[in-house]
Amino acid sequence: MTTAHAANITPRRLGESGLFVPPLSFGTGTFGGGPNWPFGNTDVAKARRLVGRCLDAGVNLFDTADNYGNGASLEILGKAVHERRDEALLSFKMGLPTGPGPTGRGTGRSRLIAGCEAALRLLRTDRVDLLQLHTFDAGTPLEETLRTLDSLVASGKVRYIGASNFAAWQLMKSLAAAEAHGLTRFVCQQVYYSLVGRDYELELLPLGLDQGLGAVVWSPLAGGWLAGEVRRGVDPRPGTRVARLGAIGPPVDRTVLDEVVDVLDELVAETGRSVAQVALNWVLQRPTVASVVFGADDEQQLEHNLGALGWDLTAEQVGRLDAASTTMPGYPAYLYHRDPGFSDLAPPPIRRSL
Repeated sequence: MTTAHAANITPRRLGESGLFVPPLSFGTGTFGGGPNWPFGNTDVAKARRLVGRCLDAGVNLFDTADNYGNGASLEILGKAVHERRDEALLSFKMGLPTGPGPTGRGTGRSRLIAGCEAALRLLRTDRVDLLQLHTFDAGTPLEETLRTLDSLVASGKVRYIGASNFAAWQLMKSLAAAEAHGLTRFVCQQVYYSLVGRDYELELLPLGLDQGLGAVVWSPLAGGWLAGEVRRGVDPRPGTRVARLGAIGPPVDRTVLDEVVDVLDELVAETGRSVAQVALNWVLQRPTVASVVFGADDEQQLEHNLGALGWDLTAEQVGRLDAASTTMPGYPAYLYHRDPGFSDLAPPPIRRSL
């Protein structure tokens, strides 16, 4: 089994911020989920072992949210990381509904302040390194959300802010409003991105390049479809991550999946790595990607995922995966893909200067 060590991990700058993060980060959606939580149910003892191994390997960014296990993820992560808090970076998301009332949904002032205070108590810390809005809240004035985030940064309770699951226009509007009012700016976007889910590349990736936003990727294995068990014409077995997630997992086109898995199998034979390790390595090489969030139910799975680090697919191998996973985008993006008259007018996005 291939494992990773701290020496293999070179931190990456998160967008144009002063925060450096590991290329792989650990997602804690499995922490405290309960028997019916589809992502898993990791208790405190196991969480301590997983967090300790991550820190020893140099994977020091931990991702959580207030709706993971109804807050249990925050509490368990806080207990697991408490003794080594200064070695860790904590990323916390909020904005999805957790209950009724003004502090149970959205990103208004009451919700953000109360939610941040509650998270700090559960995490047993005085600050989070990264606070990300879990979704765009169309029911709250954008300036109210941004001013509240700015005040949390000024207080020292939050170090950096980001957005997750925003449409490109929502993200650009937020960046423009922050700049217009002199408020703290998002440094990253947390996005779904995988070999069978490349919509990120259409608008959000060019926006990230242009605006200097780093990408923190969730579900790089497409909810388990690229974990190595699914093959052409073979449905997921009961009990696997794909089967547990069902309709709440990322949508997957089985035709594209079959083509991708065929190439992944070829690359497994060529590299001596696993399907999951190859799929993770492909994401790690994409533009704007600062960190890729992975989860693990146990130490064996953790070690396996760490094996995506310390090596790279060749340009030729990346090209084969690109060819197998590329689909024709919708309007207007398809015009730039197929019509030279359009593509000549759309040069590659240029990263804005510091």
